[in-house]
Amino acid sequence: MFDKQRLGRLRWACRRGMLELDVLFMPFVENGFAELDEKHQLIFERLLTCDDPDLYAWFMGHLPCADQELKAMIEHILKRVKV
Repeated sequence: MFDKQRLGRLRWACRRGMLELDVLFMPFVENGFAELDEKHQLIFERLLTCDDPDLYAWFMGHLPCADQELKAMIEHILKRVKV
């Protein structure tokens, strides 16, 4: 699972260059990440490796995400954060 150091790096990765992404990721990692099972935690971690322009387009609904696991995680975050 995620030890303290790895979780710290994950929190740091949630700080993006775009405020629109910060307001999605930061509340989710603080209030929803721990509730995910290990598989979905790894998917979230993988989502954070994507480029900001792609993330922005996916979260704002401008472009569909082709990766089904990431798409499901995006939908989960949007429901959870209720933006």
